[in-house]
Amino acid sequence: MNLDFSFLSEHWQDYARSAWVTLELSFFGVLFGTLLGVMVALLRISRVWPIKFVATVYIELIRGTPMLVQILIIHYGLTVIGVNLSAFMSGVVALTMNSSAYMAEVFRAGIQAIDKGQTEASRSLGMSHGMTLRYIILPQAFRNMLPAIGNEFIIIIKDSSLVSMIGIAEIIYTARAVQGVTFQPLAPLLVAAALYFVITFTLANLLTWLERRLSISSR
Repeated sequence: MNLDFSFLSEHWQDYARSAWVTLELSFFGVLFGTLLGVMVALLRISRVWPIKFVATVYIELIRGTPMLVQILIIHYGLTVIGVNLSAFMSGVVALTMNSSAYMAEVFRAGIQAIDKGQTEASRSLGMSHGMTLRYIILPQAFRNMLPAIGNEFIIIIKDSSLVSMIGIAEIIYTARAVQGVTFQPLAPLLVAAALYFVITFTLANLLTWLERRLSISSR
């Protein structure tokens, strides 16, 4: 087997652009997914049964269906009701929804792990339920959940390869395009794998550093 990577001299810019697109998709997916996940988690632990039921159905529906199906429904299926999103926007929406369902369960577990005595103490001091969540519960929960949030970011980076199915020029889309031009089945994919590894390895180390910083500041 003869691996020829000479095509990089001509296509390295395509790979660089596709890596940036992958990072953009993942960043917005995790950012909006985290914000939506917090809201869904709060609904999930609500004492109002209909609200809790809706949040539970949303989580189970998203987690119980493949992301590829979700992407295709959002990009192609919603056109039936007149919703026409760009490929990039469809990718962001799909990644956001998928991420939010998993993040909601992470936040729910993190919130419920905080000692209830802290909630009772803050309420006895006159703090409202919203203030208790904002200043007491969520900051501690976020610090405890940072490793899980980082793992979700890494998962989203890898799962973003699925949006190539709707024509977004991310890493896998570019690798397949280079395959068609160079007629090399393996080398373009190895470059794509290397890019994913560099991105996820760098992110994992940054998150480890941030976790250490937060643990030091908490002490």
